[in-house]
Amino acid sequence: MIWVNTAAGVESQAALNGLAVIQALGKKRMRHVTRLMAIAVTMALLLPACSGGNADKDKKAETTAEDTGGSRKGDFGPPQGQPIKAVLTQPPMVPPATGRKAPAKVIVELDVIEKDMPISEGVTYTFWTFGGTVPGSFIRIRQGDTVEFHLRNLPESKMPHNIDLHGVTGPGGGAASSFTAPGHSSRFTFKALNAGLYVYHCATAPVGMHVANGMYGLILIEPPEGLPPVDKEYYVMQGDFYTTGKYREKGHQPFDMEKAIEEHPTYVLFNGSEGALTGDKALTAHVGDSVRLYVGNGGPNLVSSFHVIGEIFDKVWLEGGTRFQENVQTTLIPAGGAAIMEFHLEVPGSYVLVDHSIFRAFNKGALAILKADGNENKAIYSGKEVDYVYLGDRAQPNMKAVETATAQAKTGTLTVEEQVAAGKTLFAGTCATCHQPEGQGLDGVFPPLAKSDYIAADPKRVPTVMLHGLTGPVKVNGKDYNSNMPPMSQLTDDEVANLATYVLNSWGNPGGKVTSDEAAAIRKQAAASTTGGH
Repeated sequence: MIWVNTAAGVESQAALNGLAVIQALGKKRMRHVTRLMAIAVTMALLLPACSGGNADKDKKAETTAEDTGGSRKGDFGPPQGQPIKAVLTQPPMVPPATGRKAPAKVIVELDVIEKDMPISEGVTYTFWTFGGTVPGSFIRIRQGDTVEFHLRNLPESKMPHNIDLHGVTGPGGGAASSFTAPGHSSRFTFKALNAGLYVYHCATAPVGMHVANGMYGLILIEPPEGLPPVDKEYYVMQGDFYTTGKYREKGHQPFDMEKAIEEHPTYVLFNGSEGALTGDKALTAHVGDSVRLYVGNGGPNLVSSFHVIGEIFDKVWLEGGTRFQENVQTTLIPAGGAAIMEFHLEVPGSYVLVDHSIFRAFNKGALAILKADGNENKAIYSGKEVDYVYLGDRAQPNMKAVETATAQAKTGTLTVEEQVAAGKTLFAGTCATCHQPEGQGLDGVFPPLAKSDYIAADPKRVPTVMLHGLTGPVKVNGKDYNSNMPPMSQLTDDEVANLATYVLNSWGNPGGKVTSDEAAAIRKQAAASTTGGH
């Protein structure tokens, strides 16, 4: 007899068995047997129901046993010992673990600072900040702590501000008690009842504008037992920014409310500026380290698809809560949400943090680097077999030459040598994948830039092709090519000028100089013989 573990299956099997009994005993006893069969069917139906009920009870008990209890079990009594002043850190650093076994009174002092800071090379923006950075200072406390929160708005500020901490149980997350005019200070107290990683942000009207200007950060409320120790902890927070000028357009760029309402960001960034976590400012670790990332999304609009190229998250605490998922490639972080992820480093190299809505990474700035040093392990990964990959210019080790060229261009003292140095850095991240590091191209696929008779015949072809693309057959150094060069319209006029000048002065090409003004004029020209790279 086959057991079917469903009510319908039991009923069907019982009916068949009863029918067989009836046929064996004859019609005379049919009524009696029918009654017996009905009882048997009823019992058969009741048994799995009872069993299922017990299983449900057991499952419910198991779930209850694992339940943290949330805010109902988050009050561990009054603070013990002397008040503690919270250690606040600037991104990407994280304060040390609290290391406490009992709740305390914790004093948090946070300043609102409005200040102009770079959002990209040669581009500044007026940020509104918590603690002078974007994102704001990282706050770390323990579940059950009583927090006395001081919010100070500097006298130089132009706007009133407040703070809404998603880890607060109370109206507005503290916003209703922290509205603070310039030159004033506010104070309120709350008990941290729920463990987790929470976003905080300004909630003064217009709320979206305050958040879009960088007013957000993270507060970690440790569970009573603390978090497992790791070798490295870092603080990364994504935000989308809306400027009146285009991506990388130089100068000071004001906030654009219309773009923000339409959800068309100019920049999508980690830690408030393009390149904030690349080059000399990249995150660091060693082979063998366990790394924990506290990642938030300030928004105000976009959902983040957070991914580390070349790593798999061993654990992800989804939405910053107390449950984790294992072996995750990419995790969603909603606007106003957070996640904690851990991974172990087996091999050295540069690991690229991106929003996997991939144009945001390579064309709006959502890109960071974690550099891991240590011994290679060929059994796990063969090591570098190709010199240049699709990481983009902001993944290069050092963008100092680009910054220098931008500064010199503003003063009108930019030299050809400085353009070449900047162009070399930009070439490595933008062009070298196809045209190769020394401009040699790929035979039969991508034409060479080195000693190119195509360039020598008209040096202005270099910036023109960069800006308008080139599709269809072309002969270079006696060889035919027929590939697709898409327009690199994301490059600024300065970048086009520096890249073109580098190409013209490298690998046996004729030399020369392309200016930003010339690039701007070429950009305005109609692409007479191109098809936009399609």
